[in-house]
Amino acid sequence: MRWVVFNQKGGVGKSTLVSNLAAVAADEGERSLVVDLDPQGCSSHYLLGPRAKAARPNLADFFEQSLAIRLFDESLRTFIHASPFEGLDVLPTQPLMETFHAKLEGRHKIYKLRDALAPLTGYEHVFFDTPPALNFFTLSALIAAERVLIPFDCDDFSRRALYGLLEIVEEVKQDHNPGLSVAGIVVNSFQPRARLPQQLVDELKAEGLPVLTPYISASVKVRESHQESAPLVHYAPSHKLSGELRQLWATLRKAARGTAKGAGKRVAAR
Repeated sequence: MRWVVFNQKGGVGKSTLVSNLAAVAADEGERSLVVDLDPQGCSSHYLLGPRAKAARPNLADFFEQSLAIRLFDESLRTFIHASPFEGLDVLPTQPLMETFHAKLEGRHKIYKLRDALAPLTGYEHVFFDTPPALNFFTLSALIAAERVLIPFDCDDFSRRALYGLLEIVEEVKQDHNPGLSVAGIVVNSFQPRARLPQQLVDELKAEGLPVLTPYISASVKVRESHQESAPLVHYAPSHKLSGELRQLWATLRKAARGTAKGAGKRVAAR
């Protein structure tokens, strides 16, 4: 399954969710790949630590290759790096990738990532981290993905932006990727004792929006795990947050498997 964490707002926890959900999946025996499409490289640094800065070849090299006219391109596997965590690999980025944006967009390379992933085997899950903007890199991820996760940081501005995000996903589905669907809204940095977060989440649920449970609590442990370049299931496996992330992944995996079984039955019925 291919998952993209998408939100045009910065600071809502996209990289944290991508890296930690991938780490949970890998820790539970499902080999996973993180594709870091944000030139800031937060997921790359989170999972590779100091090695991320010098990791070559990387996603920037992949996109640079796609701009060259070649009879045979290198396999996407060439650009993938193993993380220190068993079963978890990374396709890292570099700030240089941003310099290719205009050329990639102008030469209609929007399907390159999807097509390069198609023959790639050995991964049960691929997780895409995206920049805080609707640009070429974000669209590449939405076109390559199957399920969208939208992080929500319990802020009124985030709530207002949700409807636009859902419309963008629907537009990409209609125009480019009919297999794309919203897996749900992830409530992030939740403070259960504060009135506003609970009120906002209740309003989303009342409107019938797909709010996932459990909610992911606010904790300084997240920042500590960033500093140590270790996802929470490895940095603090017994912490409340690690348990919430495992529960969230169990919910997502169960729903995804249920969808896959339903699709299989419909194909068999034909």
